[in-house]
Amino acid sequence: MLADVMAAADEVGRTIVAEGRGQGAAVETALSDVQETPVLVVNADLPAVTPRDLLALLGSIPQDGIAVAAAPDGTTNALGLASPGLFESVYGPGSAERFLALAPSRLVEIPNLADDVDALSDLERLEGRLGARTRAALESLRFAAR
Repeated sequence: MLADVMAAADEVGRTIVAEGRGQGAAVETALSDVQETPVLVVNADLPAVTPRDLLALLGSIPQDGIAVAAAPDGTTNALGLASPGLFESVYGPGSAERFLALAPSRLVEIPNLADDVDALSDLERLEGRLGARTRAALESLRFAAR
């Protein structure tokens, strides 16, 4: 999945992978040296995301604010930040609402940014929209299960 997210992101701009323990801390560390604006923070479990989706998120960022793509469960799948300094680590249950409260904000409804993967059944549900690498991985799983 990460490979498909990276492929989409690479077409939009410079890409950094946040690594480390804890999502919020990893994102804070990754953003600490970023000077460019605006900035997107996109979770790795969005295998159907396209460059067009990321451009839509970029275009949704309010001036001096945050665009939030929420998962159906109220967590956060992607953020568009007018500047890296707007980021605060508020991930977890209900995080979309907490991100929306940080600055002038907009909740965006971009299906490929809402459809995250938490289980194999999610991959199967999204099969028609999966990126090439995730689709190949799903086929490998199916082949191995035979």
